[in-house]
Amino acid sequence: MSPHRRRQPEEDCSTLVRRRVLLTVIVTPLTARAIPWIAWFVRFGMRSQLTLQAVLLAAVSCLGARQAFSQCRPPRGSNEARLLAFYSVPIVFSADPASLSLQPGAVRLSGEGAYVPTASAALQHTDYCYTGKAEHTGLTSFFGRPRLAVGLPGGFGLEVSYLPPITIAEATPNLGSAAIWFTDRISSALQLTGRVHGTIGTVKGPITCPRSALQQTDPATPCYGTSPSTDEFQPNMAGAELIASTNPATATNFRFSAGLGVDELYPRFKVGFTDLLGGTDHTRIAVDLTRVTALAGATVLLGHRCDASAQVFTSFSDATTLRATIGCLLNR
Repeated sequence: MSPHRRRQPEEDCSTLVRRRVLLTVIVTPLTARAIPWIAWFVRFGMRSQLTLQAVLLAAVSCLGARQAFSQCRPPRGSNEARLLAFYSVPIVFSADPASLSLQPGAVRLSGEGAYVPTASAALQHTDYCYTGKAEHTGLTSFFGRPRLAVGLPGGFGLEVSYLPPITIAEATPNLGSAAIWFTDRISSALQLTGRVHGTIGTVKGPITCPRSALQQTDPATPCYGTSPSTDEFQPNMAGAELIASTNPATATNFRFSAGLGVDELYPRFKVGFTDLLGGTDHTRIAVDLTRVTALAGATVLLGHRCDASAQVFTSFSDATTLRATIGCLLNR
């Protein structure tokens, strides 16, 4: 090979070394100046991210303080669960014995009034969702609704009811109920009825914080505000009954009835209270319960079309109520 060929790699290597030295001379001062800026930028970015997270957490915390949305599912033996079941008793769409023997095509309109009992002071103190808080549960001592029953062929019958949102005392109901039954006359003196029923809807009123419980002295104490709560009770339920009653074909002006039933209760309760600090409590309470019930009553005929009934209805685990019904046939 020629000498020129042998010196080329040496010239290339020398050039590369000179370039590396020049690059080092230029880059090293720049790097020395840039590294502190890069480090500051990274630290600033981390602080900014942490600050952003802190701001978001604070915002969420503030929102949580102002709008409390939570759901409480108390155990079945808690006062909350027992209290919801207690006030479901007057609302149960139990049988009106005078309607159970309607002939096919017969239509009967009636009005029902029921006594709403008052829960004991111990039961009114919540012990699970709200520790040690007394609820104002006595919104009204009366519950009433219209009922419309229609006789169907084959011993069947249908009954419906709707209670529009008309305020009685401090309670505003909006409830619908329906039932279907089958009656079999097993003897000349006795008939047996199987009946299923259901109820859905709401009852609104100041339950957690009525006007009498409001206070403006201690923010840490319940009902710190100037406006009563707007709570909502949903007494949703379904049930079945077996009722024995006097056969109207052979009865005189008086008829008697008695029966047993099982109710599946699905009550729901929603708190609606805004305190003086602007915080709103929207806690929801939900529980599912099974209850055994019984009823006994008497009916007296008032002429050829009308009748009046009195009934005792009890849920063995909860409460007993008295009911009165007056109804008339709309056709013959």
